[in-house]
Amino acid sequence: MKSSTRFQLSFMMFIEFFIWGSWFVTLGPFLASNFPDADGGAVAKVFSTQSWGAILAPFIIGLIADRYINAERILGILHLLGAFLMYQMYNAESISVFYPYVLGYMILFMPTIALVNSVSFNQMKDPEKEFSIIRMLGTVGWIVAGLIISYVFFWDSPESTAAGQLKNTFLMAGIASLILGLYSFTLPKTPPKHKDGKSASIKEILGLDALKLLANRNFAIFFVASILICIPLAFYYQNASAYLLNIGVPKPAGKMAIGQMSEVIFLILLPLFFKKYGFKKTILAGMLAWCLRYLLFAYGNAGELSFMIILGIALHGICYDFFFVSGYIYTETKAGEKYKSAAQGLVTLATYGVGMLIGFEVAGLISDTYKTAEGAFDWKMIWIIPSCIALAVFLLFAVLFKDEKKLTAVK
Repeated sequence: MKSSTRFQLSFMMFIEFFIWGSWFVTLGPFLASNFPDADGGAVAKVFSTQSWGAILAPFIIGLIADRYINAERILGILHLLGAFLMYQMYNAESISVFYPYVLGYMILFMPTIALVNSVSFNQMKDPEKEFSIIRMLGTVGWIVAGLIISYVFFWDSPESTAAGQLKNTFLMAGIASLILGLYSFTLPKTPPKHKDGKSASIKEILGLDALKLLANRNFAIFFVASILICIPLAFYYQNASAYLLNIGVPKPAGKMAIGQMSEVIFLILLPLFFKKYGFKKTILAGMLAWCLRYLLFAYGNAGELSFMIILGIALHGICYDFFFVSGYIYTETKAGEKYKSAAQGLVTLATYGVGMLIGFEVAGLISDTYKTAEGAFDWKMIWIIPSCIALAVFLLFAVLFKDEKKLTAVK
């Protein structure tokens, strides 16, 4: 790959995840400070827009991008529309006005994750070696967004949050979306996969061809566990940033970026761990990390025990990489060449779609249950419950999943 092309793709990936990190990390505190009348159910409804975007993304990719329009062009169109919706979110004065815009935005944004991957892979001769470095720039973009919010503009300080300045994160994300929207039209051409006008069937788009893999006991257990582990995962996305701000941890957006830094480190260590201990122990380590991090949140504080909060955030690398990235590798191996694309699509739909959708609803219900009449939260219980769920999934997987010393495709 030419160095100029590598730079183009790296910048694209940086801005793509800079946009997401610009507003999603501080969404919880924003909703609490700007719409104080919004209950846990309303907040859960806002966060669940990510799941609806993940569910609908395959249709946009399969029915439009793969059939009619170059990937880089539809990427540009989606981000330009996204910039407009971000501006509307910036101006929203109530959660009822805010919700339709965030729903529309997430339906447009989630497909762009697949599109930037598609544009990247189309330029690569050796994706296994080339993609990881380019994708890592996306994680760097997310980190930079959090650091800018906390250490440049101070929008997540208690004073700024109380003054409603967190809404400026949508303006920053909107400007970045406008830049990427225009920039996308300069990216290398990535023509539709189905130039003859014949698109994939609905069954193929949703990855339903891979349902046959569920006949394999181990894959079925992994599939169910993947859905269930997304329930405690949703608690982190929905509550972590608001929790840090609520208990007085300074610069919460910057602190949350430690999780992405950890993700980079453990992504490098994952192949070594995977090779030495195998898939089952690796994925169990990821599950156990979810359980531990929520206990650290439950019993940590902004004072003498603040190190527990930081350690809980830093566990994100193990939580995400050891479970989800290991899961992608396992799915790729078990599906084989014929069904690997369908299987990855099915697992993504099940986790970020169905699993997270359930998770956000449960997190909203728990938040409302443990909220006092004065509006305070019993944060200890809000974190202990997902910790128990993660532990239950860990035990379920540990008992039912039979270890495989050598991974082979399901036949």
